[in-house]
Formats: sequence, structure tokens, C-alpha cells
Amino acid sequence: MLSEHYELIETLGTNFAIAILFVLIGLAIQDVLKKGDVPKFGRWFVWLVLFLGCAGFIAKGIIQAFWESGL
Repeated sequence: MLSEHYELIETLGTNFAIAILFVLIGLAIQDVLKKGDVPKFGRWFVWLVLFLGCAGFIAKGIIQAFWESGL
């Protein structure tokens, strides 16, 4: 059974690892922003860029799922 679903398990593991990586990057950025006493505008800009990166990754996954399903 494992060999039949190897690709699915690998894809889910990769997506989960990347999601964890995004969370850790977010925590590191939050720490740097607090210690660096960054102005509010700068904080908003940094979080916007981080969010757009995450949104692009999610959009890529959704597009890839639709493309592979043939819809």
C-alpha cells in the first residue's frame, strides 16, 4: 500500500514542510521587527510581502491541482 501512494505522501510531506518553514520565517521576522523597533509602515510592508509569498505558494498549489485533475 505504501508504494501505491508514495507520490501522494511525498507531496503532502513537502507541502507540510514548506508550511512549517513559512511559520518559522514569520516568527523570525516578528522577532527581528520587535527588536529592531521598526516603524508601523515598515512592519505592514514586511508582513504584506510575506503574505503575498504565502498566497503565491497556495495559488500555485491550487492551480497545479486543477491542472492535474483536467478540469
